[in-house]
Amino acid sequence: MPRERKPRPDQKRDAYSSGLGLLARREHSVRELKSKLARRGHVDGDIKTAVDKLSDKRYQSDDRFGELKSHGLAEVAIRAAIAATEADWPAIAAAQLQRRFGDLAPADTSERARRAQFLLRRGFDPATVRTVTRAVVDDPAEEFD
Repeated sequence: MPRERKPRPDQKRDAYSSGLGLLARREHSVRELKSKLARRGHVDGDIKTAVDKLSDKRYQSDDRFGELKSHGLAEVAIRAAIAATEADWPAIAAAQLQRRFGDLAPADTSERARRAQFLLRRGFDPATVRTVTRAVVDDPAEEFD
């Protein structure tokens, strides 16, 4: 359970300032931002006004944030954000592996599987993971074909 941060009485911030501070650290979905502001003791009306203002100024954007469904974003927004990104996913996945495991090749199939799971937990699709690790990876979408 995340620890609630309570501002000191002499440092009480309004919902807009708190939201801006959160967004300065990293991107947040609207749902996540509202939840964090509520945990910090801001009231619903102030939260809605602050989040609307942050969105209007483009400090907050679900389209830009669009990376994880668990943050309350629609599947359509996630797919559109991924499609708009011109990224070399295999190169990015390989860089993740190199940073985590170094230059040593996997010793056996269990090590390949471990590396594949590492990438899958980070959101890489099974086809990319298979390409980079040469491990056998099940694609959940294939179950419904």
